[in-house]
Amino acid sequence: MCDYSLQHVATRSAKVGDQLVTTKFNNSITRGFAEVGVPGVAVCILPGTELAFDRDVECDHALGFFPSRKLRERVARFRQINMDNPYEHHDALEFPSGQVVLLTRLCEGQTATVLQLPAKPEGATAEHEHEHHHPGEQAQRSEPSEGEAEPPRQNPAIV
Repeated sequence: MCDYSLQHVATRSAKVGDQLVTTKFNNSITRGFAEVGVPGVAVCILPGTELAFDRDVECDHALGFFPSRKLRERVARFRQINMDNPYEHHDALEFPSGQVVLLTRLCEGQTATVLQLPAKPEGATAEHEHEHHHPGEQAQRSEPSEGEAEPPRQNPAIV
């Protein structure tokens, strides 16, 4: 989930047990997940990641001027949709009922825990299509050594 259209926001990959909150990032019209207490760092979620919300999920109505609605669901799996259209949002949550909601429609301030990450195919090394980096940092850098925490990084420009 680094589909956010965020160009100047630091990012990091999700980990099992992460406590996340839905947020609107500065200088952006879209919403996504940040770590609780670290609102300026977007947390990238891979398709297949499972999340458990603390309360029933609430989302904004697609037409904006109607009131938000509760879905009566607390567990979801992250996925991407509309991949054939680069001008639409791709990040979404699929609920056990089969309902799919764009991440950018989630109301701000909802908290969720990362329950499970998707299994990596044998021999896979890349987590997703782009690398993370800090603002102002050169794109080439060595990866952290084993056991070293990966620092937040900034998304490259998304075209």
